[in-house]
Amino acid sequence: MIDLLQYGFIRNAIIAALLTSIACGIIGVYVVSKRIVFISGGISHASFGGIGLGYFLGINPVWGLLPFSIVSAFIMYFVSRKAKTSEDTAIGILWSLGMALGIILIYLTPGYAPDLMTYLFGNILMVPLNDILLMFALDLIILLAVFLFYKEFIALCFDEEYATISGVNSERLYLLLLCLIAITVVITIKIVGIILVIALLTIPAAISRKFTADMKKMMILSTVIGAIFSLCGLWLSYIFDLPSGATIILTLAAVYLVSSFARDIGVTLAAIKSRI
Repeated sequence: MIDLLQYGFIRNAIIAALLTSIACGIIGVYVVSKRIVFISGGISHASFGGIGLGYFLGINPVWGLLPFSIVSAFIMYFVSRKAKTSEDTAIGILWSLGMALGIILIYLTPGYAPDLMTYLFGNILMVPLNDILLMFALDLIILLAVFLFYKEFIALCFDEEYATISGVNSERLYLLLLCLIAITVVITIKIVGIILVIALLTIPAAISRKFTADMKKMMILSTVIGAIFSLCGLWLSYIFDLPSGATIILTLAAVYLVSSFARDIGVTLAAIKSRI
């Protein structure tokens, strides 16, 4: 693995994996605790329209993806909180609408979209330096927002009614959380693509939740787990010549299963020990 560091694209891949782990490790804890995985999936898939917009305008698709993801977050907010339509129905419609818009805009764009598949399925080995700088800036935005509203986000995730009574503007805070999820989607998309983005957003947080209920510890543990096993997945994809994004997700899923099994054994042994 160390020999691979001589290649620039490998160094970029490692930095991208670490930046993604920070974003997913923090925001993923809120997504899992608030149980809004389905809304997050809606934002990520609807944002495909932004990739199509980027191709259509002739700019880097990531620059089209960022505002489109934010707009998708606003729409998801109004759908989930204001619309009379069933939440899952509306999210399903917006999910498919975003994908359809992206496909139409790409179809209308002259020429061929050579790296389209990297946005659908991800390719961590093709992350350019300018995208890494953008990911770094977005990570800073996430860290700043969480630092400023850490306690308010905890109240929102565990008891929204109590948060509102305590004077927290839970509606604006929820909208901010959806926007942070949208930003995380932008950071993650080059790593695993739209199809697998939810897995990277939820699996590290779900693993960390098994071992601690403290939100700060969950965020730190989730970030560390995401970083370590993303690099392991990257290494395995190189060894076995497999798609990197899918290998990273399979590695994290295997760790989730093993951690669940180990935790159950630990609980059982503790129960047996207490009876002796």
